[in-house]
Amino acid sequence: MAEAVQSGGRVHASVPHDSAARHVAGTAVYIDDMPEPAGLLHVHLGQSTRAHARLVKLDLSAVRAAPGVVLVLSADDVPGENDVSPVVHDDRLFAEGEVYCVGQSLFAVAATSMAAARAAASLAVVEYEDLPAAIDIATARALDLKIEASQRMARGDVAAALAESPRRLQGQFAIGGQDHFYLEGQVALATPREEGDVHVWSSTQHPTEVQHLIARVLGRPDHAVTVEVRRMGGAFGGKETQASLFAAAAALAAVKTGRPAKCRPDRDEDMVMTGKRHDFEVTYDVGFDDRGVLTGIALELASRCGATTDLSPAINDRAMFHVDNTYFLPAVEIVSHRFRTHTVSNTAFRGFGGPQGMIAIERVMDAVAQATGLDPLEVRRRNLYGEPGRDLTPYGQTVEDNVAPQILAELAASCDYEARKAQIDTFNAASPVLKKGIALTPVKFGISFTTKHLNQAGALIHVYADGSILLNHGGTEMGQGLYLKVAQVVAQAFQVDLARVRITSTVTDKVPNTSATAASSGADLNGMAALDAAERIKARLVSFAAEKWACRPEEVVFTPEGVRAGEVLIPFNDLCRQAYLARISLSSTGFYATPKIHYDRASHTGRPFYYFAYGAACSEVLIDTLTGEMKVTRADILHDVGQSLNPVIDLGQIEGGFIQGMGWLTTEELVFDDQGRLRTHAPSTYKIPTIGDRPAQLDVRLWAAGRNVEATVHRSKAVGEPPLMLAISVFSAITQAVASVAGHRVMPRLDAPATPEAILMACEDVRARGGAS
Repeated sequence: MAEAVQSGGRVHASVPHDSAARHVAGTAVYIDDMPEPAGLLHVHLGQSTRAHARLVKLDLSAVRAAPGVVLVLSADDVPGENDVSPVVHDDRLFAEGEVYCVGQSLFAVAATSMAAARAAASLAVVEYEDLPAAIDIATARALDLKIEASQRMARGDVAAALAESPRRLQGQFAIGGQDHFYLEGQVALATPREEGDVHVWSSTQHPTEVQHLIARVLGRPDHAVTVEVRRMGGAFGGKETQASLFAAAAALAAVKTGRPAKCRPDRDEDMVMTGKRHDFEVTYDVGFDDRGVLTGIALELASRCGATTDLSPAINDRAMFHVDNTYFLPAVEIVSHRFRTHTVSNTAFRGFGGPQGMIAIERVMDAVAQATGLDPLEVRRRNLYGEPGRDLTPYGQTVEDNVAPQILAELAASCDYEARKAQIDTFNAASPVLKKGIALTPVKFGISFTTKHLNQAGALIHVYADGSILLNHGGTEMGQGLYLKVAQVVAQAFQVDLARVRITSTVTDKVPNTSATAASSGADLNGMAALDAAERIKARLVSFAAEKWACRPEEVVFTPEGVRAGEVLIPFNDLCRQAYLARISLSSTGFYATPKIHYDRASHTGRPFYYFAYGAACSEVLIDTLTGEMKVTRADILHDVGQSLNPVIDLGQIEGGFIQGMGWLTTEELVFDDQGRLRTHAPSTYKIPTIGDRPAQLDVRLWAAGRNVEATVHRSKAVGEPPLMLAISVFSAITQAVASVAGHRVMPRLDAPATPEAILMACEDVRARGGAS
């Protein structure tokens, strides 16, 4: 903490999260903690029990007559458009004529208590006429059900490269989805205002989109709706589009009744009704030489998108963008199929498709290493991006800031990879039941929204006459420390202690037309917008001080001791008071738009990313080949965050992302039955990592040489999503441990998540194919 105190909590200081003490004490206020206003109505959503069916009858008369019920809403009661989708207008607030997944919203009950609303909803009479349902990718493929046409990204003559390759192999594997399992579930609290306006507290990453969709449902202009969020108890992408359904239902009930209304599904309902990370199936055909260097590759990606479009086009695009990871692919074809299924629509999740693309190429690297008998790390090193001629991505962006070789070399040395691998080989040779595995894998993750217009942000700063500062911007706080980082940027700009800067909730009537806090761009965008606002105010103060104290503008300098104007040192609060008396405006908006980016989706070429974030992880695992049980015993991580705005916050993000990625690849299994019902909809059946799953030895370090070559805020780099993909090292280590069962003679057939059952079956399969006893 000495560093934070010494620097006044400005940038590059390790300052605790602004709500850390309240998080620990349980005093941080979330929406469901707010005092319930008089007359509050509780909104419960009636759900479809069919995956795909015609809605033959929906009789809500008994629901309306039930005790405590004030209002019942269905599609006929929507004054505007019955739609809460982000892009394509295909997500109904309430079903009309047809249902397309289990859990789809049919109607809403607003009652004096949640118990009354639930009881009333159970009285609905719903009759269906079942229609053919595609629950999985295989069925959707057979029926050719897609949310959009398949996409192709390619460079070079792949067929010729494969045909001429000295060696060639094919493979396939499946990658499971993942529930967001945020600690705070979906929730919205709506309060009616005059003339049909409404204020909504929403647990959302995208207040502007929630505002827009509520207005669409109400048939009102955006200015009639104000959406506010102070903090979320986690989101991970699950509150980028999914929050709109619950917020719109609450807002509609509030406007219709003139009473405040809250919509908060319980955990089971939340998991059933909201989208997940997309599950993928991957096939590959790869050519390579005896050194393990790739000569050509064809990859086919297929994802389960769910019943509606949501953000699936962009998510699947990002999967295509990341199948190269840190590797140069000389001839490459990537084909992506986006299948429509009659399951809840999958959505954004930390990494936004990038993890699925990245694990595909890492599986290829492991397969090539097994086929050549080389160390997997050596195969990875030989295929890294390099000098001109080996620096172009499959989509045509030049990799200008490639630091992967340095990070891999530094981590391999610091974690003693080679010696440990030799020790593990010796251990496995003498241990017939317990097997160890180790893997070191890199990460290269593109930073920017791939939808260009989203790469903008706004901010608002008020400097009061007493020198205190109020900060507002379009970013949202979900525990990642964004509010704190942007406040540090403002404190740095004015050279004042962080305590002078007041963080305020994100609200659409202060900063309009904001983008979601997503794509790891929260600090990049909002930090620069806030810096722009601060610099505008500073420019006015500089002009005022130069004139008042008769010096040149360049002689006015902001310092931690105060503002120096020539030979005079004025305390910051005194300067603000005098500027106010001189009628100088001390308020300003700020704006930022990411430069240099462009992308042509039709040809899948361009520069979609401003820069890349890099990292590497080395994971060691222990498996029991008789039970399939697995333990990550050690993990070493080296991650590039540029020049960190707040090292302790970044370290927390890296560790948390890694553990969440571990969960995706090892324990978190989504199971839908053949009727399209999610069977793993509670912590009793859906297993996120616990404190016991954290490796006993976990070393997380920021790369000391990190610096962004692009002009980001204080040369920092994004840190929200990239660390999740560090956990691919765990999956590769498990693969190595399973392969050791048969002396690495065959490549394991192991899908993700690598649950104990999956590991056990993979071990048995390796024994059978590899001739092990």
